[in-house]
Amino acid sequence: MLDSLVVPLLVTTDLPPEADLAEFGRVVADAVRVLPHGEGSCAGFLRGGVFWLDGPRAAGGEGGGVVSPMEGELRFAALLGHLCAAGAPMSARGVAGAARVVIAEAVAARYGELGSPAAVMAIRSQDVRERTPESAVVVVTSGADARLVAAARSRVV
Repeated sequence: MLDSLVVPLLVTTDLPPEADLAEFGRVVADAVRVLPHGEGSCAGFLRGGVFWLDGPRAAGGEGGGVVSPMEGELRFAALLGHLCAAGAPMSARGVAGAARVVIAEAVAARYGELGSPAAVMAIRSQDVRERTPESAVVVVTSGADARLVAAARSRVV
């Protein structure tokens, strides 16, 4: 079996209102394929669900209704998932820190500077299971080592 560590993660960031949620998820999932570790790197695999944290806003005044975000107004997106890091003698905090670096860089490269970098933090696995909405779009790291994918699957209940 591959020596690996599985870390439950929460990733949140603001995105332009026209951003595609599935694309955001792929940006995050693919960013962690290679995680920095000391002078080298280690392989990573992420499986998670992406969703909007901000729902449609109700229109003010009579009639109510639902309106889209105002033009230029940022939307708040999130990913909850499990990151598996291979062969790295890192702690959960170290894996989350390495993920924070590559995810912030990937989000900034794709969407530009949106005011603050993506927030990436280790959470409890139970929170991933309980707080991921059924409507979340499932994303996985493309091209990940099959042994790492299998290791992640065997450890995430």
